[in-house]
Amino acid sequence: VLRLYSEPDPPPELPEEEPVTFRFGDMVLTPLEGMPLNPYDKNAFGVDEKGRVTYGPDGRAARAGIDVSTHQKDIAWPAVAADGIEFAILRLGHRGYTEGGLFLDQTFERNLRGALDAGLDVGVYFFSQAITPEEAEEEADYILDILDGQQLRFPVVFDWESISGDQARTDGLDGETLTRCAAAFCKRIEDAGYLPGVYFNRSQGYLHYDLRELTDYELWLAEYASVPDFYYHFDLWQYSHTGRVDGIEGDVDLDLAF
Repeated sequence: VLRLYSEPDPPPELPEEEPVTFRFGDMVLTPLEGMPLNPYDKNAFGVDEKGRVTYGPDGRAARAGIDVSTHQKDIAWPAVAADGIEFAILRLGHRGYTEGGLFLDQTFERNLRGALDAGLDVGVYFFSQAITPEEAEEEADYILDILDGQQLRFPVVFDWESISGDQARTDGLDGETLTRCAAAFCKRIEDAGYLPGVYFNRSQGYLHYDLRELTDYELWLAEYASVPDFYYHFDLWQYSHTGRVDGIEGDVDLDLAF
C-alpha cells in the first residue's frame, strides 16, 4: 500500500529575547553574571523629621550611622548617641597619594574611645592608595597593629579613591588590579578575625571593581540620594555627605546599615 506523508510544519520562530540591561548615566550596561542584585524595596525608604533616610516599617529595618575623620574635628559623642546615631565608622588612617607613606588619622584614638564610651557600635576605614595587592596587605597590617586586638562590631573597610585635580601615584590603576588589592586587604583583615568590607561609589562599582570577587565581604555603597538606585547588592549605604548631627560641627556623612 502506498502511503503519502506530508512534511510537518516547521515550529514557529520565537522572537529573540531582549538582553537584560540597565542604565548608568548615558551608558547602557549588561549585568555581571552571578552578582547578587539590589534586594531593597524602593517603596520602603522614607525621610524622617531630621531629614535622615529611613528604611522599612517605622524606619526600623536599617540602623542609622555616620562616618567621620579628622575633618569633623572634636566630636561630642554623647550628643551624637542622643541624636539617634547607632554606629560610627571611623577613619583610622590613610596612605599618601604622592610618596605612599602610611599615616594615622589624628582624631582616631580619641574618636574610638568616645564612640565606644557613648555606646555606639564601631567600625573603621582606611583611605587606601595601594597600587599592588602587597601594598593593600601592608595597609591591612598597619590597621591591625593600631587596633591591637580591639573588638569591633562593624567592618574594617578598604576605601580606595582616585585623586582628582592633582597627579597621584594611583593614576591609571586598572580595575583588575584594584579588585585584587581590595581582595588582598579583606583576606588579611578576615584572617585576623575582623569583618572586612569595601567602600565604593557607583562608578567604581560598575566600571572598575569586579564585585563578584568581593561578595564574601561587606559592600559599602556611596550614592547620595533618598533612594538607592545601585543595581547590585550592598550592605551599607552612605547616602549623604552634608548631614547634620548633634555633637558635630558642620557637615558629616550619613549612613544606613541594612
